Amino acid sequence: MKIELCDFASNLELPAFGSTGCSATRKCEVATFLAQISHETTGGWATAPDGPYAWGLCFKEEVSPQSDYCDSSNKEWPCYAGKSYKGRGPIQLSWNYNYGPAGKALGFDGLKNPNIVSNNSVIAFKTALWFWMTEQKPKPSCHNVMVGNYVPTASDRAANRTLGFGLVTNIINGGLECGVPDDARVNDRIGYFQRYAKLFNVDTGPNLDCAYQKSF
Repeated sequence: MKIELCDFASNLELPAFGSTGCSATRKCEVATFLAQISHETTGGWATAPDGPYAWGLCFKEEVSPQSDYCDSSNKEWPCYAGKSYKGRGPIQLSWNYNYGPAGKALGFDGLKNPNIVSNNSVIAFKTALWFWMTEQKPKPSCHNVMVGNYVPTASDRAANRTLGFGLVTNIINGGLECGVPDDARVNDRIGYFQRYAKLFNVDTGPNLDCAYQKSF
């Protein structure tokens, strides 16, 4: 199945995705997006046919969640009893404070009906693109990082949050993966990125990991 991601994003009123900057910048952003969602949904293993990085987008939801991902301290987006806000969709949307605003922005009730992100493929990809394009301070948007619109603050500079693919990983899951040299999860993301960059014939640029970055 061919997915025209840029056209899809345009229909979501997110036309800047994959269409900002020169051709190389556009390709690099799409390659980064595909790499990150491929890692989040990977079914690959070291000796997999065609290599581990040919096995993205295998799972539509988190296989073994460690909790229901409810931050009860967040009163703006309160959890509903019996609902799990585990990772779902291409970006593995997680936590009530992401499901709530994603649903509000995209027209579904993310707090009452989080399962729709697993069960509706259009909504699933909408949530991934919403997360990609949306700034959640103090985090910049993944989009702004990849198109060069990221302006580091003094705190960012002190935390060594340098422009590149590694900063996108920090935005997505830095609390668990960044600040750890040679982290296997980070390396998997990089492997996917290098594969897609090669397919698109575009340079990956520097700062692929976040080993020496502090998380947001």
